Amino acid sequence: MLSEDELALLEAIRESGSLSRAAVRLGKAPSTISHAARQLEARFDALLFDRRRYRLQLTPAGQLLAIEAARLMQDVSRLTRRVKQIASGWEDRLWIVTDEILEFEILAPVIRSFDGLQSGVALRLTTEVLGGTWEALRDGRADIIVGATNEPPAIPKLRWFELGVMEWVFAVSPRHPLAKATEPLEREAVARHRSVVVADSSRSSAGRAYGLVGGQATLAVPSMRAKIIAQRQNLGVGWLPRQRVTGLLKRGELVEKQMADPREPNTLYVAWRGDHEGRALSWWLDELRQPRLAKRLIKGLEITD
Repeated sequence: MLSEDELALLEAIRESGSLSRAAVRLGKAPSTISHAARQLEARFDALLFDRRRYRLQLTPAGQLLAIEAARLMQDVSRLTRRVKQIASGWEDRLWIVTDEILEFEILAPVIRSFDGLQSGVALRLTTEVLGGTWEALRDGRADIIVGATNEPPAIPKLRWFELGVMEWVFAVSPRHPLAKATEPLEREAVARHRSVVVADSSRSSAGRAYGLVGGQATLAVPSMRAKIIAQRQNLGVGWLPRQRVTGLLKRGELVEKQMADPREPNTLYVAWRGDHEGRALSWWLDELRQPRLAKRLIKGLEITD
């Protein structure tokens, strides 16, 4: 490992092209710089400086030493910062998994606020759907999950709180046969038409979908936004978050249908493992407990185009 003075010497000679100019740059006598250069060559038993030309240059070996030594110094500097970071209670990385139904755009300002802390914690945000969200926490693929639905499962040292409640509406395109069907709609009537579902991302189970009737045809899509678009374009029917389709319902681009078996509102949860509570996790939990942010996450972004 080279010292900072030795790295500075290599860089000064590489950029200035002479011992005298390097000496001026480093604020040292030329004889001191010349002696340090020869000591460095003796230490590595290699010719590091090409003195044959008018302009002093690093040899290929000297170039390699300068580049690799600078990289190692950067690595050591990063390691030092990480060690101090961990010692002060900050995690090395925080993995946040949100249910796909929550939009990243709403979390972006929170990320910006977290960046302002200059904690050094690397953030990773990914999404899962339905059972896959809880599964990510259980399997160690998340430090905190946001927007998980259904009752919290049995996970060691699980801790959680309610984010909020999401209400649903059964909606169809005005061009769909069910748009003019007599209400309330019975399950048998709905079962004759294809349902649009967001595919459950569970890896260890078959997953689940809401509002399906046994044997009903389905169109599985990757996101709630895609589901709303699919139903607006008459590709199927199903339950949608009421607040996100309010505008589409008002404009008649979707039609609300009363159901004989209404869907209960869903409680969405924030959850984490109690044995992994660092300063970054605590900061995010405090933010997610703020009613304003929780309300915005539950309400979501209304589709207007």
